[in-house]
Amino acid sequence: MNFLRRRLSDSSFVANLPNGYMMDLQRPDNSTSSPVSPAMERKHPQPPQPSHSSSTGTSIFSSISSAMKQTTQAAAGLIDHSTSPTPPVAQKPKILLVIDDAHTDWAKYFQGKKVNGEFDIRVEQAEFSELNLAAYVTGGCMVDMQVMRNGTKVVRSFKPDFVLIRQHAYSMALGEDFRGLIIGLQYGGIHTVNSLYSIYNFCSKPWVFSQLIKIFNSLGPEKFPLVEQTFFPSHKQMLTTPNFPVVVKLGHAHAGMGKVKVENQHDFRDMASIVAMAKTYATTEPFIDSKYDIRIQKIGSNYKAYMRTSISGNWKANTGSAMLEQIAMTERYRLWADACAEMFGGLDICAVKAVHSKDGKDYIIEVMDSSMPLIGEHVEEDRQLIADLVVSKMTQLVITAGSTPSPLRPWPVSMKSQTGPQLGPLSQPRPPPQGGPRQPQASQPPRTNAPPQQRLSPQGQQPQSPQSTSPQQQRSPGSPQQVRSATGSSPVQASKAGMFPPQQPRPPAQGRAPNQPSPTETSKQQATPHPHLNKSQSLTNTFSISDSSQRGNANEDEAKAETIRNLRKSFASLFSD
Repeated sequence: MNFLRRRLSDSSFVANLPNGYMMDLQRPDNSTSSPVSPAMERKHPQPPQPSHSSSTGTSIFSSISSAMKQTTQAAAGLIDHSTSPTPPVAQKPKILLVIDDAHTDWAKYFQGKKVNGEFDIRVEQAEFSELNLAAYVTGGCMVDMQVMRNGTKVVRSFKPDFVLIRQHAYSMALGEDFRGLIIGLQYGGIHTVNSLYSIYNFCSKPWVFSQLIKIFNSLGPEKFPLVEQTFFPSHKQMLTTPNFPVVVKLGHAHAGMGKVKVENQHDFRDMASIVAMAKTYATTEPFIDSKYDIRIQKIGSNYKAYMRTSISGNWKANTGSAMLEQIAMTERYRLWADACAEMFGGLDICAVKAVHSKDGKDYIIEVMDSSMPLIGEHVEEDRQLIADLVVSKMTQLVITAGSTPSPLRPWPVSMKSQTGPQLGPLSQPRPPPQGGPRQPQASQPPRTNAPPQQRLSPQGQQPQSPQSTSPQQQRSPGSPQQVRSATGSSPVQASKAGMFPPQQPRPPAQGRAPNQPSPTETSKQQATPHPHLNKSQSLTNTFSISDSSQRGNANEDEAKAETIRNLRKSFASLFSD
């Protein structure tokens, strides 16, 4: 670079150049442009020769310097061609399916919300009875929806990204068995709130009560007071109960359905005959003369406790008129909700129902999942909490899916380039010492010795081809002479290493010994030109030392080689005089 600066700043050197040579270098390369006519040259006479030579030499020096810098950066792979501004890609919105009745418009609670700050949410709402689906192993789940909107039948098909379930998936009432849809969503790998595993397990109340028994045995009756319950798999076992009155619950039902209060033994036998006709299981609980009901709900990390007192005098507090008020959340109630929220792998939304008797004791009777009804004065707040919970779950799925390589998030270029052979100070693997493994290239000089034979490295990781440049290189890589030559390399050997063209990449030595030369010494050996090379070749080799450090595709290599050849021609014609 200093030599070029001195030559171009010399006025006598520029004066000896042919006429129009400097102007040809400054003029952009355009094959279709017409040459300057003599008339135009007469209209714009040239200034005196000394000032023209000095200014022209400075401008051509800056032009060549900038071109050389760009060529060096392009050869070293430092120019990032992917940083050019690209038009923004419209993100496809995430489809959220909300399974709930039409009384609640869930679209307004998700309005303006984005998944991970980049994906809009498209809400599709329908009931279980309005849905049908088909699930595939690799194709996911395709949902067909037929709903009535303002007297118009709307038919739609889509692939949901997430599902919020706010309805019971199963009831023994006629036409309310939607467990097949739950299986289909699970088959298609759809994520839901609550989880499909927990929702399917909640399709049987005795099965859920068995989980409450585990919590009761773990915490004890003082911390977790569970009501005494008896399970009968069929009517044949329903002979008698120790105490009366009792509450008999048939099968799996909701909202007070299938619950009967039995006062004596005769009524109990009549109830057993009804169970036989229903062909289902039944449970019995002692009747508790309650003062009020307690409900503790948990939505994410939000807790609320309510007290419900019957006004109509019905023994079912959820039937008839009742007075509802919010009470303080105690640590006892919080323990109940947290313990039940751990069932079936975790419940994001749940509620615990208990009865407070007139003698001052509490009895836990039931736990509900995400299909629980919202009550109280804070229904809007609870719906907003559910919407925020769903958005956070969808964001977690997007972040988890984004950790794998995809077309939108490719792996960095540095990680891709490690798969091929590398050379130069930017590469992480160190090249092997003198006589180590070297890939045979077509550009290598022909060898006069015996044909190369492949031999394994000391670790046996990759084949090595011995070089025939010196007797030391024909020895085995694991010999003591090889170790001494690697550790004590002389400057003569360093100059010999620079004789190899930089276009010959060396594979990374996976089984490299710890006493090989450092990357600094290797870069010095590669950067040292041979004294017999002419000036243009030395400049070319200097600016192409990192050409092999970044191995891209074939088009990039050809472009780099073409750039270097053009520079070489320019420098050769410049200094030929």
